[in-house]
Amino acid sequence: MSDDTILLDHGSGGLASQELISGLFLKHLDSPILKDLEDSAVIDNQAGKLVFTTDSYVVDPLFFPGGDIGKLAVHGTINDLAMRGGRPLCLSLALILEEGMALADLEKIIISIAQAARESTVPIVTGDTKVVPRGKGDKVFINTSGIGVVDPTLSLSSRNGTPGDAVILSGTMGDHGITIMTRRAGIALEGNLRSDTRPLHRLVDAILGQYPDSVRTFRDPTRGGVATTLNEIASASALSIILQEEALPIKTEVRAACEILGLEPLYLANEGKCLAVVDGAQADGILALMKQQEEGREAVIIGRLEEGSAGRVLINTPIGGSRVITPLHGHPLPRIC
Repeated sequence: MSDDTILLDHGSGGLASQELISGLFLKHLDSPILKDLEDSAVIDNQAGKLVFTTDSYVVDPLFFPGGDIGKLAVHGTINDLAMRGGRPLCLSLALILEEGMALADLEKIIISIAQAARESTVPIVTGDTKVVPRGKGDKVFINTSGIGVVDPTLSLSSRNGTPGDAVILSGTMGDHGITIMTRRAGIALEGNLRSDTRPLHRLVDAILGQYPDSVRTFRDPTRGGVATTLNEIASASALSIILQEEALPIKTEVRAACEILGLEPLYLANEGKCLAVVDGAQADGILALMKQQEEGREAVIIGRLEEGSAGRVLINTPIGGSRVITPLHGHPLPRIC
């Protein structure tokens, strides 16, 4: 490919499209199934129930400390499968490219996608590319879909919560959301603000391997943050969730940035953390297991499910008071993922 930007010809389905696929995509995405370039991928049958998900990524900026839109797309779709107890089998990759996008940037994203897929051991097996005229997109939008397999005896749901269950958060809150906001605003702060994007399927697999009957649900608190996700769990289970403010894990630099910008960490997006609602009697054992995994070393129990006002989330403060945590209203930070 002699041109250094995306052309409309690259979306024509002709020679330019073939050159883009063979010269860039297949150069880095090395799945044998993908290399066949068929209209769909044939996957060997797996025992168990299938879990299927799809998601689209429009994050701005495309590149940020700790990740980029490509890594986010792979990790996000893997995590959507994992939250239902799925062991990811494979992903699809579809890109909408804007005419004029630098090929160097596109290749950087594809390299990141390839690396994330290899490290996660979840291959890209099929895909699609379209090109829209200049001004009709924003460099690149990505859609990824994923298929996984679930143990047929497993049934995870936010409706499964019972009084006395514990809520475990696998690590610190708000890392991704505050990283995107400060990067977009050009705000430089001391510390190491980085997105937390990472795959969570190995952490989930470890927990279910030892405590298959003690997990009510897993949820990844992305858009809307921990607060919104917990409100959804409380509503689905028709219970209250009581949090302990001093237990909430927040990095010093994230807390400082939130104070400067007037943000609440509970509402910021996370891309590499999960909430686990588990049997209260087994919570300490599950927490200890999570802390043995790289993805859960900073895990903490942040609250409990209780009978009371159905669907309400309360947070107890260190001075003995409490306040209601409502779901996010509006969208203060668009294009977060």
